[in-house]
Formats: sequence, C-alpha cells, structure tokens
Amino acid sequence: MSIASESSLQTLAALLEVSLEKGTCVVMVRRGTGECSVYIGNPGDEDAKLTGHGTIPTAVAEELLVLTQAGLNRMTVGDQTYRFFRSFTQFSDLGAVVFAPT
Repeated sequence: MSIASESSLQTLAALLEVSLEKGTCVVMVRRGTGECSVYIGNPGDEDAKLTGHGTIPTAVAEELLVLTQAGLNRMTVGDQTYRFFRSFTQFSDLGAVVFAPT
C-alpha cells in the first residue's frame, strides 16, 4: 500500500471514530473541484441536521472510493479494525457518499 493510500485510510479511520462516538454516519459531499465537505449525522433522518466536520481534499476522497467498495467493508488501520457500510445518497441536490459504521 502506498503512503498516500495509508494516509487516506487514516483519514477515514479518524472520521469513523468520530461517527462511532456520535452513533451516526460520515457523509462526504463534493463541493467544487478541490475539496469535499465532511458531515457527521444521519442523512436519512429528515428531522436531524448534519453537523459539518471540515473538508478533505478531493484526491483523498477519490482514493477512499478506490480503496473501499459499495456495501460492507472491513479495514484495519494500525491495530484497529473497522467495519462499515458504504452507500450513496442525495444531499442538498448533490451526490454524497455515506460511511456507516456497523
């Protein structure tokens, strides 16, 4: 695995840790060409608002899509194993990727 891939997986692991603490999902939305907005929350719950959690470079987001697959995923970063479900949804009329810990 390349250093860039490992760095991208560490980014995803950190986001999954936040979502696990909050009991919810990580949602990535591409805004423009250089970055993706990251939100924490449940995009399927119309009553709950997603909480902004910064941005990540589009290159990192694209690499995460290459390193994971739609559906159930399992990855190990360091000594921690993560299980999550990757899916797609619509958010503010934009496509979004959802990582939901299982």
